Amino acid sequence: MDILEVLTSQLGGDAIGQISRQLGTDEKTAGNATAAGVTALIGALSRNAGKADGAAELDKALAKDHDGTVLDNLTGFLGNPDTGTGQGILRHVLGGQQRQVESGLSQATGLDSAGAGKLLAMLAPVVMGALGKAKQQGNLDSSGVSNLLGEQRAEISRRDPQAMGMLDRLLDADGDGDFDIGDAAKHGMGLLGKLFNK
Repeated sequence: MDILEVLTSQLGGDAIGQISRQLGTDEKTAGNATAAGVTALIGALSRNAGKADGAAELDKALAKDHDGTVLDNLTGFLGNPDTGTGQGILRHVLGGQQRQVESGLSQATGLDSAGAGKLLAMLAPVVMGALGKAKQQGNLDSSGVSNLLGEQRAEISRRDPQAMGMLDRLLDADGDGDFDIGDAAKHGMGLLGKLFNK
């Protein structure tokens, strides 16, 4: 199952309209920011799942809480998103880099920091839902989920290697001030919005 294809088909039209209304921005900005947010989340999930304990934790979370039903009425969910659940996912997936990723997304897309954080919290359950659906349909264990995320990450990197490289740097940033988020937005993160444009 191609998670990117599922999310691309789901996160368009009415869904982007709902996201733009939630964020108080135009649909073009919302669409570009959504593509960048999905890319960031898949990249971070892939990194976490690349470690044995991370893969096991993710597999457990998918089996328990994310069966893909969120995709059955996505516009309904986005019209009244459960950002509390999304924030919990972000804390686990992004850890100490959450603020930096939100700031990078903000500078790359033109959203303010609050909007970027809200968007990621809206998207996190959707991405997890798509991954949970793939787990069910493919009868994947933790290793299978990890491999699937690795494939999706490789596809993103194939489409836009510079952007994925900048995302890696952003996720590696330790907050010591050596990493310039604005520079990442200018030279790489801004390219992430091209994800859905094949």
